[in-house]
Order: sequence, then C-alpha cells, then structure tokens
Amino acid sequence: MQWDDKVYRQALPEALWTNGRQALEALSSALDKADNVASMTDRPLPSRYYQALDPETTRALCRVVGISRFAGDTLARFPDWLEALAARGELDATPARAELRAWLEALLEGIEDEEAMHRVIRRFRRARMLGIVWRDLERPAGLGMWDTARAVTELAEVCLDAALGWLEAFYAPRWGRPAFCADGQPQRLVVLGMGKLGAGELNLSSDIDLIFAFAEKGETQGGRKPLAHQEYFTKLGQRLIAALDAVTKDGFAFRVDMRLRPLGDGGPLVGSFSMLSSYYQDQGREWERYAMLKARPVAGDIEAGQALLASLRPFVYRRYLDFGAIESLRELKAMINREVKRKSMEGNIKLGSGGIREVEFVVQAFQLIRGGRDTELQVASLRQALERLPALGLLPETVVEELEEDYVLLRDVEHALQALDDRQTQTLPEDESERARIACALNAADWPALVERLEAARARVRRHFDAVIAEPEEELDGESTAGVGLDEWRLLWRGELEEEEALAKLEAAGFGEPAAVLKRLTGFYHSRAVQSMQRIGFERLDALMPLLLDAVAEHDAPNTALERVQPLIEAVLRRTAYLALLRENPQALTHLIALCAPSPWIARQLARYPLLLDELLTPETLYTPADKAALADELRQTLSRLPEEDEEAQLEALRVFKHAKTLHVAASDIAGTRHLMKVSDYLTYIAEVILDAVLAMAWKHVAKKHGVPPGASEFEPAFLIVGYGKLGGIELGYGSDLDLVFLHDSDGKGATDGARPLDTPVFYTRLGQRIIHLLTATTPAGSLYEVDMRLRPSGNAGLLVTSLKAFGDYQRQNAWTWEHQALVRSRVVAGPSALAEKFDALRLALLARPRALETLKADVAGMRQKMRDHLGTRPVDQAARFNLKHDAGGMVDIEFLCQYGVLALAEKTPALTTHSDNIRILESLAEHGYLSDEEAHALREAYLAYRSRTHRAALTGDKPVVEADQLVEQRETVSRLWKRFLGHGA
Repeated sequence: MQWDDKVYRQALPEALWTNGRQALEALSSALDKADNVASMTDRPLPSRYYQALDPETTRALCRVVGISRFAGDTLARFPDWLEALAARGELDATPARAELRAWLEALLEGIEDEEAMHRVIRRFRRARMLGIVWRDLERPAGLGMWDTARAVTELAEVCLDAALGWLEAFYAPRWGRPAFCADGQPQRLVVLGMGKLGAGELNLSSDIDLIFAFAEKGETQGGRKPLAHQEYFTKLGQRLIAALDAVTKDGFAFRVDMRLRPLGDGGPLVGSFSMLSSYYQDQGREWERYAMLKARPVAGDIEAGQALLASLRPFVYRRYLDFGAIESLRELKAMINREVKRKSMEGNIKLGSGGIREVEFVVQAFQLIRGGRDTELQVASLRQALERLPALGLLPETVVEELEEDYVLLRDVEHALQALDDRQTQTLPEDESERARIACALNAADWPALVERLEAARARVRRHFDAVIAEPEEELDGESTAGVGLDEWRLLWRGELEEEEALAKLEAAGFGEPAAVLKRLTGFYHSRAVQSMQRIGFERLDALMPLLLDAVAEHDAPNTALERVQPLIEAVLRRTAYLALLRENPQALTHLIALCAPSPWIARQLARYPLLLDELLTPETLYTPADKAALADELRQTLSRLPEEDEEAQLEALRVFKHAKTLHVAASDIAGTRHLMKVSDYLTYIAEVILDAVLAMAWKHVAKKHGVPPGASEFEPAFLIVGYGKLGGIELGYGSDLDLVFLHDSDGKGATDGARPLDTPVFYTRLGQRIIHLLTATTPAGSLYEVDMRLRPSGNAGLLVTSLKAFGDYQRQNAWTWEHQALVRSRVVAGPSALAEKFDALRLALLARPRALETLKADVAGMRQKMRDHLGTRPVDQAARFNLKHDAGGMVDIEFLCQYGVLALAEKTPALTTHSDNIRILESLAEHGYLSDEEAHALREAYLAYRSRTHRAALTGDKPVVEADQLVEQRETVSRLWKRFLGHGA
C-alpha cells in the first residue's frame, strides 16, 4: 500500500520526515508481502486494516514509527499486530495484570519444548512492548511515565512467573518437586526483584536484577532421580534465566542480571533462607543494604519471599538513625563521578551530575537513615518513599514536588532514548537525527529547547542532592568566629601542632586553662578506646572532632562545654553511627553543646541513651514539648507500628518515647521557653500517657492468657492507677519516681472466662505485677520509672491490688493521719472514667470526714518533725545551709500546711478536696476565706521559688541546698504561717 506524504509531514517535524517515510515504506513492503500470503489462504488482507485507519490513528502510527525504530521494525515483521493491539485496547490503556497472565498462559498451553516456550515468551513480550512504546509516545488519557514504568514491570513479572510455572511443570517428571517445608507448606523458588524491578518502576528497556532463594534444604520427590534442593533450584534458576535472557532468532525477553546475589558472580546462583540470613548478618556490605531497599518478591512463592525479606529487615533498616549511610552513599557517588569523568559520561542522564541516580540517592539516604524508625519509608517504590518525606518532616513539600517533576522528566528522556531501538542506554545522542527523535518524543520544539529544560532540571536535582549528600564541612566557613579554622582544629586534635602553637590556638579560641584542655584532648586521642577503634569508626571520630572543637569554642563557657560533651563522645566510640550523626549535622552539635554545657543531667542522659541524639535533628520539636493529646497520639502510632507479640520492641519503644519527650521538656526548660509549672505539667503528661498505654498493654496481655473477670470487658481495663505524691500533685521532676496505688471495683468473686482461668483477685494481682514489670524492666534504653507502692493500704505488708470497697474501709478504719495527708495529693492517672468517678467520690467522702483538730495538728506536726530530724540539715550545719525541701520553712512545710488545711476544713468546705496540687489548694483556701490573698500569694511564691531552685539543681546536678542567707523572707513567711495554723514553732 502507499502512504500520502502529508501523513508524515503532519505527524512529524521536518527533521524526521525522512525517518517517517522510510518506516512507513518498510511497513508498506511488509504489508504487500503479508497480503500476498493472505490472498493465497483466503484470509483478510492486513493492508485493509491500515487503509481503514482514521486520520488520528494514522498520524499516531507515523509519529510512533518515525521516532521508534523498534516500533517500525516490529510492525514490519508483524504487520497484523497493530490490529490485534487495537482490538485489545492496548493502544489506549494498559492491560490489567490478570489479563496479561491469562493471555500468556493461553499461549503457553500445549507448548511441549523449551525452544517453543522461548519463542512464545519473546513474541509476547515484544507485542506488549510495542503497545507500551505506543502509549508512552502518545500518552492517551493522561498516561505518564509512572504508568509506563508500571506496565513494563508487570510485563516482566508476568513473564517471569509464567516461565517459572511452565519450567516447574515441564521438569517435574525428570526432577520431581521440592519436599514440603517443615510447616507443611509446599516449596517453590522465590524470585526477588531488585532495583527498578523491585521498585515497580522498570525502564522501557531495562535489565532485571534478580536474586533466587528457597526456604529449606531437602530433596525433590516424585522424579526419576531425587535432587538436593540446592541442585534442583539451581537448575531451575538457570533454565528461568535462559527463558528470558537467551538471545534467539526472536531476540530476548529481558536481560537478567544476577550480580546482586551474595558474593555476586562468585557465589551460588540460589541460596537457602538460612544461608542468606547468615550472609547478610555476618558479611553484608553497605551497598547490599541499598540494593535490599528495593527487594520485592516478584515470582514463585511470593508469601515465602515476603517472610524472607521480613527476616532481613534489621540488616537493611537500623533501629537507630544511621547517618553512616550518608558516608557510604557519598563514597559511592564519588566512585560514580570518577567513572563518569574517566569515560566522559556527563551526557549520561542517569549517572551524570543531577541525573536519575542522584534523585535515587536522596531518597535512599532518608530510607537508610530513618527507615528503621519511620517505618513508612520501608517501601520499595522510590515514588512512594519520596512522597512520604514531607509528612515526616524530612523534606519540604516544594522540594519533593521539584524532585518528582525533574525525576519524571529525566525518566521520560530515558524512556525516549530506549524506545528508539529497545536498547538500554541513558546517554544523550550526538547524532542530529537521534536528537530530533528524542525532542519529538518529549514534545519539545527542538533539541536546544529540550536541553534547556534538562539542564534546569539537573541543576535543581544537583542542588537538592548536595543539600543531603554533600560533605558537612562544605556548609561551614573555613574559619570560625574564634579565629581557628577547621584545618587547624584537625591538626590540634591529631597532635600535629607544636605544644606552644596548640596552646596559643586554644587561648585564642577562648579556652581558659589551655594546658588542661590540651592535656584532656591529647589523653583522649591516645586513649586505648580511641586507638583500638576500627578504621571506619576512627575516621568518623577524626572527621567529627574538628567540628566539635569549633562548636565548643563558640560557647560562652568552652571549658565546661568540652568537659560535659566529651564523655558522651567517649560513650559512643563503639556505636559510630552516632559519631556520623553529629558529623553529618553540624547544627545538632550546636544544640548538643547548648544543652549539655548548662546541664550535666542532660549530658548524662545523652551519654547513657545516645539514641536521644536523634532528637537534636528537629529543633522545632526539641524546644517545644507536645501537649497530652499529641503525646498520646504519637505513642499510639509508635506502638501500632510494632507487632503486638513483640514485647521487647514495645518496651524499648516506650522507653525511647519517655526519654525523648523528657529531653524535649528539659531543652525547653534550659532555653527558658517554659515556666516551671508548665515543665512539671509536661513531665506529668508524659507519665500519664505512658501509664495509659502500659495499663492497656498489661490488660490485653493478662486477658489474652486468662480471660477477664465477671462483668469486665476484654477491650477496656476495669482497673485504676491512682497517682500519689508528685505524680498526684502534678509536680513531677526529672527522674521522679511514681507513687502508685492499684484499685479495681470487683467483689472478688468468680473467675476469669479464659482457657486458663484465674480467681478474680489473682487476676488483678497478676495485672498489677504486669504493670510494674512494664514500668521497671530494664532494656537497652533503660527503664521507664521507679515505682513506689508503699502508699497502698497497709504499705508493703498489704495486697498489691485492692478493691475500691476495701480501700475505703481501710481509709476509714485503719489509716494513719499521714495516709490521709497522702490522699490529699492523690488522683486517678489511668483507667476508665466511670471507675475514676467512683474513686473521686470516695476520696471526697474520706477527706471531708469530721476530725478532732487538736489531734490532727499533733499528728501533722509530729510527722513533720520526724521528717526534719531524718532528712533535714543537721543542727550544726543550719547556720550555713538551708535544705529547700526538708528544713523548717521549706517546701514540705508548705505541702503539710495544704494537707492540714484540706483535712481540717473539708468537712465544712468539700470544694477544698477538688484539687490535688498545692498551688490550687492554696488558691482554694484563699477563695473560701481560710487564707488571706496576701498569705496565699506569699506561700505560692515561696513554694514556686523553692521548686524552681530544686528543679534547677536537678538539671545542673547539684543538691537542693542553698546558702543560709538566701530565701530568708520566704522561709520566715512559711514559718510564721506554720506556727499560726499548727501551733508549733518552726
């Protein structure tokens, strides 16, 4: 048949008219031959379909074959395929995976030799690729790059799985089938897709990277000769590779690359699960972690493949933030840069500056560094991982939008390059005709216009890449404000300066006693711990120390800052990921020093729990503690990511959460952005949220084993945790323990309804023990809280858990006055609201009972005197020191005044029992006329002054003691009011 010249003149730019004419002429010649054959067999002439094409399809045909030699050659060989593709709708839409599989299985049905199977696979793949190239160049119905990548991926997976299934059946009579696994499940080859296949984002003409595995060793069964599983799966894997990769007269289906398997070309083709686990645990290298990011089961036993990858997840995703990954990515990028430069590959849009690989590196960096913590990043797809970065606060939305848009452009160009000849290439062409094809494929006006777009995109990619991957030293000036540059700090740290010059540098940088500082640094450098470090660890320390010294020198008290930060560095010498974290984030160093210099407590916490260093990376949350609702939501999300049966992980997560949130409070405290009472509020919120979670976890654990008591629900704990002391009074400090009492509302009769029933009292005792275990068990992240249960009825001699009725009876009949004082500071901190209301009513009734005032005064004063005698400053030292808490006129006097006021007056004024914290009790006493406003204000200010000093002492590591000539006015006020109300001198 003949084509009108205006067809290709309308469809193609002038530079491609010749291409279009030649491709259509080749197709015409093929159609003529096909018509001759068809005419001899009375079949419809293929040319009639083309002659009947509408103008739009004709234009599209001319454009596709004018750009893609692969499309033109394919139609010239198989001219009837266009009609078949159109009939299946493949020119306009991507077939569903199920349709692809059904088509291929139908074609393979009845095939009885491998050569014929190879031919079917290759022709099937070529036909589908013709449709994919057509859709990619024409972009019908808004299809784009991601649709193309998905279509190629699904095609590869369908070909892999169909070929594998055919081979298993074909060789079953000879080799048999693998023995079942120990759990009774059948065993098949596991095919892991790596790289872009695993990500679901294959190129138009991509290699497919594979790893083969099998679950368990054994022997095949049912064949002529049994084979060891290793041999069977190796033979099967070899046949599968040939089914796709071997070049026949029909070409190939997919080039297969097996070099990502353990030990590469030198390793076994197939590995058992146990072998793979052992290899990655003992020998796995950094680049293999990157490779495993994209691993995904794509054929064979998908479920077993998912189980294998789950077992390898700890190798890929570290529990801590792994900034060492950036170093490795940087080294890998440097190696690629050298290769690009050596081979003059700047025109390579994958490996060159600002290319596809750099976008992948940015995403991989965040996945490797944070994927263990932010499990949302544990996805094989680059697109999914990239789009999840803004919600995690890792990249701004605008940056992600730019990266995705530029990545799509780069991949579109890559697809256009590969569409020309179905050849894997990422190099921009030099030939003008080739350039015209690519420009036309991208709908660019011409090649220079396309290059302009590409260069702008690559410049943006390189900028974002540098922001994540570049050397951290490049972000700093060569010389600090202290007048000492990083190179000089490096020489000083290594001991390569003369002593006199080193001392001069330290003095110029603001260090007092430079000789002592130099001795400290020299001793550290030559210490056994440093000198015995492995190479990579020492390199990280050596890179960090100049940055650390530079940051320390910027502090107002550099000697103190160095003295408090160095123990932290010593503590993480064997956990060098933290050295990498500080080196990669100079701003984190600044925050570290700003917090540790004024607070030895923070310095000790960070040295004890280095994972808290992660918190320094987000200053917007570091100095802004979350409110209770936000804390509860964050903890719920954190725990929901963990398997319910993994108690160790849950315990660790609770502890990390507590330490991190406490650090946020301390940071805001040091920065002066939070009032004292707010600090205690936040510390109390943390405890309450944790207690809520622990109660729910404990209830679920015990109920799962034993069922629940009569009338209780499986889903809501019928149990109260009551906080006393500082927790009850909303006055928690750093390191406070928790005074707790456990209550339930059962009559104690009956048993639980589970498979292993317990008497109801035993159930509640087990529940209480479980709660204490969850709070106090020690993990690598320490414990949650010390728990004090001595305020329960009868103290240590009493039951661990008490019913509300028994609690009320004890308080009415047997409790001492000091136990009623403690009850003033009590409140429900975890448990159902209906049960909490019962406790509140009981507490009010107990506190509002009539009391003999003289007896009450004597009891309160007597208890106070005992505490002063045991805990206060010795009389011989009182002229010099004042204990803020326990000495006369101190904090405890105010607390006892409040407790006495409630116990003495609540009978007449029940509203005094409403609050459990001292500040609001004082306000209530004033509101009801028992204190003047001036007296309440004076007590309030004295109490806050004492707490503030005590609080600050906890942060600075000092004792809650001041000189005797300090806070004199406050002490006198408290003593005067104590004498007035309790009738005893202070």
